[in-house]
Amino acid sequence: MQRRDILGLAGAAALAPFATPALAQAWPSGPGRVVVPFAAGGPTDIPARLLADEKSKFLPSRLVVENRTGSGVVIGTDLVSKAPKDGQTILYTTIAHACLRALFDRLPFDPVADFTPAAYIGQIPMIMLVNKDLPARNLPELIDLLKKNPGKYDYASSGNGGAVHLASELFLHMAGGLKVNHIPFRGSSAAMPEVLSGRIPIMLDVAAAALPYMQRGELRALAISTKNRMPYARDLPTFVEGGVAGYEAYTWHMALVPNGTPAATVQAINAAYNRALSLDSVKNKLAEMTMEVTTDSTPESAARFLASEMAKWEPIIRAAGIKPN
Repeated sequence: MQRRDILGLAGAAALAPFATPALAQAWPSGPGRVVVPFAAGGPTDIPARLLADEKSKFLPSRLVVENRTGSGVVIGTDLVSKAPKDGQTILYTTIAHACLRALFDRLPFDPVADFTPAAYIGQIPMIMLVNKDLPARNLPELIDLLKKNPGKYDYASSGNGGAVHLASELFLHMAGGLKVNHIPFRGSSAAMPEVLSGRIPIMLDVAAAALPYMQRGELRALAISTKNRMPYARDLPTFVEGGVAGYEAYTWHMALVPNGTPAATVQAINAAYNRALSLDSVKNKLAEMTMEVTTDSTPESAARFLASEMAKWEPIIRAAGIKPN
């Protein structure tokens, strides 16, 4: 680990989170749990399990991943909101957390008041794909085509109210209020056959899922949602380069704990995540999923980021009239 990475970790506890005997003794006995409000084996569950295994090395107890799905992410998130405030229950979630207030009229918890962000994990960009028969060879041509044909074309997403749906609606809004019909599916793998056939010619998808289709030449990639071009797709322009000023969108991962968890415990969890994310073996595995990891987050920076994401996506959700299934 480089010296600058070490200095970026949270306080003196970063080097040995439980070097303080009082903190170690206060930690509950028995395994802790990381609650993932998504299905096992999915793109959120896999990093959650990888990090749970690695960061267990820096905590006094082993962490077990528990998948709690239902009502979107509401069931699993509610479970954590009502868990003991002792650091033994961690919510590992995504951009979905930032959208809860706008998507649901009523919730059994407050996404802000009932949680304390512990660590920001990283972000995964998205790639705009189109069927090769669509007469648009770059993003400006796609925007021009959609402007001239309002309501004629459909776009697919991996689920209603998910990150891909939100990022697609943000694009349509920022590109001038384009009118394109949304067709949601249960996951990207269910949507792709329709895009490949041309029945639904447009789809924005997370980079890890989109890259194989781009690399095999089965679909045409027009833009990536990052601020700068990425090493794994150097020839792929950003949305900004394609004419959509200020466009940037990701799905992201974050760890939160019940509000009221002692500050020292939150800092210890933060330090454990940062240490795990600094390991080359972890960074390399997450890079295979096109995740850009953050190794120096703090609870405060994670909270600021969550607030900024809520401010970004809530108006888009309301303007587009997006509701959970």
